[in-house]
Amino acid sequence: MSFSGRVKEELSRQYSPARHCRIAELAAIISMCGNVCISSREKYTLKIRTENLAVARKCFTLLKKTFNIETDIAVRRNRARGSETYYIIIRSHEDTLRVLQAVKLIDCHGEVVEELSLVRNVVIQENCCKRAFLRGAFLASGSMSDPEKSYHFEIVCTAEGKAVQLQNLIQAFGLEAKVVLRKKTWVVYLKEGGQIVDILNIMEAHVALMELENIRILKDMRNTVNRKVNCETANINKTVSAAVKQIEDIRFLQATTGLEKLPDGLKDMALTRLEYPDATLKELGELLTPPVGKSGVNHRLRKLGEMADAVRAKQGGTI
Repeated sequence: MSFSGRVKEELSRQYSPARHCRIAELAAIISMCGNVCISSREKYTLKIRTENLAVARKCFTLLKKTFNIETDIAVRRNRARGSETYYIIIRSHEDTLRVLQAVKLIDCHGEVVEELSLVRNVVIQENCCKRAFLRGAFLASGSMSDPEKSYHFEIVCTAEGKAVQLQNLIQAFGLEAKVVLRKKTWVVYLKEGGQIVDILNIMEAHVALMELENIRILKDMRNTVNRKVNCETANINKTVSAAVKQIEDIRFLQATTGLEKLPDGLKDMALTRLEYPDATLKELGELLTPPVGKSGVNHRLRKLGEMADAVRAKQGGTI
């Protein structure tokens, strides 16, 4: 099961003891994946469609716990795709009206709100109901990427108004949700790992939250180790390249002007470097008599390099 599937499985087992929170969660689910059918006799039927069994199970249970009504469940199999679609159906006209009135998706004249929109809906006034609403919205049409690969949380909406409402709800919790148009749908999304942790906490997916935090910690540790290794590798390469250049300069001076003509300090430095090609500046300084610090060693080696460059210039060679 994918990480997104595990999050939905966990959320599907979360049932609020408060009736108003259960109504808020149902309101989100119905708004996102519900459909009201009106017969020629003005009889209402409510259908909720989902491809996730856990979501279907939760929707069925929420309706039973909150309204104590009977619902039908239908399953449609798509053999070509190897998937199943679940339908939770309220066939009773009276029960359908009770649910729609409770979630405020029908007005005082009995008219269904356009596109089952929840903009300015009064069922999500309290913070606890906002949490339940976001949980229902994610269950209905949300998804998450595998945090081992990338951080991405999104909820897909069929109308811009729903997307903006969701964005405002998420922003009310201090998160920077953004909205983008993707083909013919509007997507509310979060991209930053810390904010995805926060939204999981808001929706009360605490097991998934801990799993994500562990992954983030391991990724941060790996990144830190990689940065240190890369830094050390760069330093080693730099040191080795410098040592190779120093030895080339010393051998060039030895072959042209001779090391015996050098001042004693530079002569000792040149011979010590030739004898210990892999030594660090600190180690070279300790090998000299008397010992010299790193800055002194560096100064002498730089001086030898300048002398070699000067000789090459006189000979018309490459500096």
